[in-house]
Amino acid sequence: MDGLLAGIEQLAFVRALKASFVAYPIVNALHIMSIGALLTSVWLMDLTILGAFRSLPQAPFLALLRRVALSAFTGALVTGSLLFSVRAREYAAMPIFLAKMTLILLAGANFLIFLRRAKGSDEPAGWTVTILAVLSLVLWTSVLFAGRFIGFLN
Repeated sequence: MDGLLAGIEQLAFVRALKASFVAYPIVNALHIMSIGALLTSVWLMDLTILGAFRSLPQAPFLALLRRVALSAFTGALVTGSLLFSVRAREYAAMPIFLAKMTLILLAGANFLIFLRRAKGSDEPAGWTVTILAVLSLVLWTSVLFAGRFIGFLN
């Protein structure tokens, strides 16, 4: 595994990213922007499921937020992969990084279960969907905290 991670770090575009005075900070900023958009859309979706924003039609609002969240997740995935590639061996050895990846997987699984359970209408959410929304808030917030700790625990 160490050889694979070392190989990632030695890819030409990764070395160029690491050496660039401009590219790495831009990728980092785009990652932060993607995370901000993702967490904002997730929080708004979950709060809507939990009964906030009753004056808005729930189904179209959730559909819009779902598209924003998926786009933001894609941006965070691409930029996060680029940031990881610069110090792949170091990050892969960090328990907090592994915790973050586990939390992302759990949050993604929670989202897929939510999609299967949610009716997509303006009807009040059932207890299962409500629990999934609360769990989503906890998981995605935990992802954020774990990600911030990566920079301070290395």
